[in-house]
Amino acid sequence: MTTRDRIDEHVERWQAVLPDLDPDTEGAVTRIQFLTRHLREDKERVLADLDLQRHEFDTLQALAGRHGRAAPSDLARDLAMAPASVTARVDGLLRRGLVHRIPSTTDRRRVDVELTEAGWAAWQGAIEVRGAEERRLLGALDPDERRLLSDLLRRIVLVAERPAARPDNATAADRRPEAARRPEDAGQSPPSG
Repeated sequence: MTTRDRIDEHVERWQAVLPDLDPDTEGAVTRIQFLTRHLREDKERVLADLDLQRHEFDTLQALAGRHGRAAPSDLARDLAMAPASVTARVDGLLRRGLVHRIPSTTDRRRVDVELTEAGWAAWQGAIEVRGAEERRLLGALDPDERRLLSDLLRRIVLVAERPAARPDNATAADRRPEAARRPEDAGQSPPSG
């Protein structure tokens, strides 16, 4: 048998409350949530150690993903932000010497943002430390298992990317499993004590 983790106890506790609970679904979703939280906390710790704010790292990452140079409008699109918000971020990075503004090579009316050597170094330092934790976690799997995990998660992501089919008049209570519905959702009064 596989070694038990804290999620196994969580699933057992909730199965006693919700007998129709699918333990595999609950276990998988709760483990994904746990790992997401773990990696987010690790990212915050790494960035604090490197004196970087999350928004600074995200902007450096977006620039690095564009080979170190981009128009502010491209950064706004990549970061799903308003252009004015990107300008504020770039201003902060500029003050820290992590980026500079340079004339565009394609449109003389435009100014691009480019990583400086210090910006590249800050981004690379953060991804190296973060990558170490990701490798540590996924090191529990052999290469074939990592590939299989990635493929399985891709299938789930593809479903998540499609809008769920819901009747127009369905309420949140209608979508809850029968066992989780409250008596008042069905127009019944809760039992009195």
